[in-house]
Order: sequence, then structure tokens, then C-alpha cells
Amino acid sequence: MTVCIENAQHPLIIDSGAHCSIVARNYLDNHFPNLENQLLPSKANNFKSTSGKMTSIGTIIKEIIMLHRKCKIRLNPEFFVLDDSHIQGFLLGTDYQRMYGVDIYNSKNRHITNGTKK
Repeated sequence: MTVCIENAQHPLIIDSGAHCSIVARNYLDNHFPNLENQLLPSKANNFKSTSGKMTSIGTIIKEIIMLHRKCKIRLNPEFFVLDDSHIQGFLLGTDYQRMYGVDIYNSKNRHITNGTKK
């Protein structure tokens, strides 16, 4: 999907399998020149993906505006900035949902059925 960040359009992937939100440093360098001034320290430094190990150089908070027919949806997620990722855009993981109190996993009362009624 395309979202608006700092008055420009950027690609955003919503990944329900990703534990946290990430963005590649090279993408930020190309689109946000003052990256060093906005970078916050990161508590987690090493990440693993199917393509291998990745290193975080910090975090960044960006206001995302999702344009909808009837309204604008605004989010302020924190993205881990990965030094060795090749994602061209922002990846929104499930951490932003937990931040807003959304439980997509139904972890309190999880019921799994196989097409039969209880």
C-alpha cells in the first residue's frame, strides 16, 4: 500500500508475521536526508530473517497517514532502522497493533475449530 510520510508517498508493507516494524537504512538515506538527527538508540541490535542476520543502527518514529475514502488514519509507529536490509519502503509489523491495544491473535480466549460447531 502507499502511505503519506512527511508530505510524500512511500510504500508500506503490513506484515502480520513480523514481530516489529522495520525500514532499511539505504531507503531512509535516499528519502530522508536528516536521518542522523532523527535516529534514536535501539535496545535490540540483532534481528534474524529468512535471508539471514540483520543489524539495527537505531529506531526512528515516523507519522504515517493512510488515506481512506472517508478519513485519514494516522499512526506513529517506531521503526527499527536496519543497516543491511534491502526493503524498499517501510514494513509495519505487529508491534504497532499491540501499541494501540489490538490483539490480532485472540490470545486471551483462543478457540480453534475444524469446521464443526461446539
